[in-house]
Amino acid sequence: MSAGGGGRNKGFVSVRIFTAALATETNTFSPICVDRLAFEASLYARPGEHPETPTLCTAPITVGRRVCAERGWTLIEGTAAWADPAGLVNREAFEGLRDEILGQLQAAMPVDAVVLGLHGAMVAAGYDDPEGDLLTRVRNIVGPDIPIGAELDPHSHLTAKRVAAANVFTVFKEFPHTDFVERAEDLWRIIAARLDGAVKPVMSVFDCRMIDVFPTSREPMRSFVDRLHVLEREEPGVLSISVIHGFLAGDVPEMGTKVLVVTDDDREKGAALAEKLGRELYCQRGTFMMPQIDEKAAVAEAMAPAEGPVVIADMWDNPGGGTAGDATVVLGELIARGATDVAVGTIWDPIAVQICFSAGVGAEIPLRFGAKSAPFTGQPIDKLVQVKKLVRQAQQRFGDSMVPIGDSALVSFDGIEVILNTTRAQSFDYSLFEAFGIEPRNKKILLIKSTNHFYASFKRIAAKILYCSAGRPYPNDARVTPYRKAPKDIWPMVSDPLAE
Repeated sequence: MSAGGGGRNKGFVSVRIFTAALATETNTFSPICVDRLAFEASLYARPGEHPETPTLCTAPITVGRRVCAERGWTLIEGTAAWADPAGLVNREAFEGLRDEILGQLQAAMPVDAVVLGLHGAMVAAGYDDPEGDLLTRVRNIVGPDIPIGAELDPHSHLTAKRVAAANVFTVFKEFPHTDFVERAEDLWRIIAARLDGAVKPVMSVFDCRMIDVFPTSREPMRSFVDRLHVLEREEPGVLSISVIHGFLAGDVPEMGTKVLVVTDDDREKGAALAEKLGRELYCQRGTFMMPQIDEKAAVAEAMAPAEGPVVIADMWDNPGGGTAGDATVVLGELIARGATDVAVGTIWDPIAVQICFSAGVGAEIPLRFGAKSAPFTGQPIDKLVQVKKLVRQAQQRFGDSMVPIGDSALVSFDGIEVILNTTRAQSFDYSLFEAFGIEPRNKKILLIKSTNHFYASFKRIAAKILYCSAGRPYPNDARVTPYRKAPKDIWPMVSDPLAE
């Protein structure tokens, strides 16, 4: 076993750090299950084979390469696996990937630290808390004195088991998640300081007893996050502050919003600050969410004259929240209203894509697509379409990373162009359209599928952005969602759970 912060870190023996990633976000109400192939379709990198650019949950690996190179430390890379959000993870898939990483860690021993890229909202068959299970097993391998750190997505579940197993979590502050590299840098800064003997990170958590949605692209969350940055810079002994937003579609026992404060060995101070900030969030519950309109209002407003494209975000048919991304409710309304000069990105339909590839570019074919995955997602679209472009392994940008959407087809009919894809992914960036030869700035209407991650990119080109709540592909109202395991004594299920 490594001596951790002892002699190994004083120049006698090179510091050795193990890193790996295992991540997905589980919508427990989604009918789309995740198997090993789903990870391989999105990201599966063997040790040392991770690309130079990070994905959303693998930035600890790419940042770690740089930090360790600068310090002359040895970085031992394990497997990196990410599956696009969907439903329950197959038990064999989770256990196989987990044990693969644990075996690599065991082979790497002794190590001075473990740094992981996780998401935090994975649920697998037989496991309400897969990340807690993984972290506990890591702790059992490395022993009590070796620092363990991980980066998390805020749309996660901060369980007591995870907090007990790890020394430090850093969490994306922004929604849309534009800061995953910066938060990985925070994580490595704290781990490095711990190895240098400069700090002893401890975590304090406050349970806000609520579940909400917290876009940082608007007030009041924008100012709240800005304050967190100020506190991290100016408050003595505070190493990191995070808000775990929670994940509405995760039916697990510890679902909900929490505030996490990491201090330099001052758990009491961290607890007081976490409670203060948590109660501030609680007092503003229900005010964070962006205004939403239905599909009829959204299409009517989008068809009005505007200088530049109007973006309709089909916010609850969001593959990033585990839905299929094949709902046609908004598209059906656009067709019914005779809208033209429209680009849609995307509708997930592997069968339709296969048909288009068989037909070839330029072919005019009858095609049925969309609305196959679940109830309340609209009706399949039946149109005579032209196959305009076929792209193998298409991608879009998301910050510093590239996100695959799989083999994809662009079809057109009646003044509407639709991108059909095979690998589910939300609409992160307008490069999605450019990959198919569409200039998004020149379109009248852009219909995309995302709750808010699209905002950072599309705000640069949009004349107007409309958040559309259409159909019911996602459980977006906790008051009526049929939870079986999630707490029933939090807001909005009860009006004031923190009342004295």
